[in-house]
Amino acid sequence: MNVTHLECSLCGLRHEAGRLHNLCVECGKPLLVRYDLEKAAASLTRDGLRTREATLWRYREVLPVDEPENIVSLGEGMTPLISADKLADSLPVKTRLFIKDEGQNPTQSFKARGMTAAISMAKQLGVKKVAVPSAGNAAGAMAAYAARAGMEAYIFMPADTPRANIVECAQTGANVTLVDGLITDCGKIVAEQKEAEGWFDVSTLKEPYRVEGKKTMGYELAEQLGWELPDVILYPTGGGTGLIGMWKAFDEMEQMGWIGPKRPRMISVQSATCAPIVRAYEQGERFAAEFENASTVASGLRVPKAIGDFLILDAVRASGGTAIAVTDDELTKAVAEIGAATGIFAAPEGAACLPALKMLIADGAVQTGETVVMFNTGSGVKYLEAFP
Repeated sequence: MNVTHLECSLCGLRHEAGRLHNLCVECGKPLLVRYDLEKAAASLTRDGLRTREATLWRYREVLPVDEPENIVSLGEGMTPLISADKLADSLPVKTRLFIKDEGQNPTQSFKARGMTAAISMAKQLGVKKVAVPSAGNAAGAMAAYAARAGMEAYIFMPADTPRANIVECAQTGANVTLVDGLITDCGKIVAEQKEAEGWFDVSTLKEPYRVEGKKTMGYELAEQLGWELPDVILYPTGGGTGLIGMWKAFDEMEQMGWIGPKRPRMISVQSATCAPIVRAYEQGERFAAEFENASTVASGLRVPKAIGDFLILDAVRASGGTAIAVTDDELTKAVAEIGAATGIFAAPEGAACLPALKMLIADGAVQTGETVVMFNTGSGVKYLEAFP
């Protein structure tokens, strides 16, 4: 085990590893796992990855689980990085364009990455019951991994969550409650009931390990591009754990000598009808106020208040990136445009990256010859209600 401790992402308070934690006991902000990276690098090498399993657990020295028997896996990670040449040719500026297709994970979204790490650590620490508020895909992933681990799963979702997610959770044994409200309302229910019910809360960034699974997108991206990071990453942002995790991964890789100091410009993409990060970025704020009356057909983007808001905004600004909002009409139309050009049936969240890229090009923020990666965070098949 290379974990040294957990550290508050805001105040820096050190928390002991090997114990159940949710948020910082001092300031209530997310905790991040810290590693002895010199020790990790002794056995985890770039060359050594060539013979390792094609799952995210290939990076096990920088993941928190102690023993292999505690790993709860369905084969997640190592999703394809697909060249999107035809799509790039349709744009006014010629870029080297790729799509990282997270829809090919188990449970058809990037949420599988976070849940394999979170549920594995819950197993290691003796948890029997887990609970989560979710806009959809996180619920499906948690239900699947909890079932795999033999845990009871309690899920709270907005009543208008895509039906595929609701059915998925029920068919993998979870206890599902539909709530008239948003994911924030679901989160309040979990917070109010978890102590009495004996649930461990695995909400986004309210435990330290989902971000560890999601950071592996950054490791994979570097590996797939020959250890040269792209110039631009467009990432659809709800809770923002994937963006935060990748930014953490880049720092870890540099400390291990795998990459240099160059970083991609991180672009946070949101829906215009739920854009708390975009609004905070434009107003120069470090923390994002709750977005009132949030709504969007891209259910994963319907997060009116993200607990990791400052971490998202810090990464965007430190990278020289930006935050962009697109309309639901734009992102829905982009699903078909991406599909016709690449064969990828993208989730509406992932498709939102295309109109955002077009805006960047129009503003001169993306130049000819740059390498651009758009993240498709899930499969469009889970959003059939979103299409005519």
